[in-house]
Amino acid sequence: MRPVRLLVAHCEVRYTGRLNAMLPAATRLLIFKADGSVLVHADAGGYKPLNWMTPPTVMEEDGDTIVVRKRAGRSEDRLEIRVLEVLSEATHEMGEAAGLEKDGVERDLQELLAAQPDALGEPLRLERREWPTDVGPVDLMCRDEDGGWIAVEIKRVGTIEAVEQLTRYLSFIRLDPARADCRGILAAQQVKPQAATLAEARGMRSVEIDLALLRGEREPELTLFS
Repeated sequence: MRPVRLLVAHCEVRYTGRLNAMLPAATRLLIFKADGSVLVHADAGGYKPLNWMTPPTVMEEDGDTIVVRKRAGRSEDRLEIRVLEVLSEATHEMGEAAGLEKDGVERDLQELLAAQPDALGEPLRLERREWPTDVGPVDLMCRDEDGGWIAVEIKRVGTIEAVEQLTRYLSFIRLDPARADCRGILAAQQVKPQAATLAEARGMRSVEIDLALLRGEREPELTLFS
């Protein structure tokens, strides 16, 4: 694993691939993570980068130009950073990352869904909790009636960021030919409408889970049919 590199520089950034975008010359924070992720930040806009590349990536540096490439199907995404002036640069060995400790709701949801995977809306059986990938563990890995693989990400609130996280997991899981058709399910007590729309567009399902019902604290509501 290469060290994390932090670079504050006056630079311009050009992205080509599924679309083209250009960031004109300005001072930005560039983060090159050990897993191959690259993020371009400005001192505005909160935590979201202006541009980014997710792993796996190939990085090439030639003089004042850094090129980050990633295969995207038959095409290639390319992030070209032209460094005009370096203001600060540092590298750090981060070591092994401690696992994320989920809050009580997420932990309870994971334990209960592991015991009752059918609550996700289809007959499923659990293969493993905390299934490892190169970008972090998937909460649940299940199999459907036909033996197909399903990766389940569990959140208290399902957001667009949760869909992006599950997308990253699936991209690594599907590198294994035996799991190339792995499906994704986002399970949460509440799924934001934008997240549900994005999940559907990416071929995933989103499921809202009633924690009290799952715990057996109340009976399911009866539906009358005429």
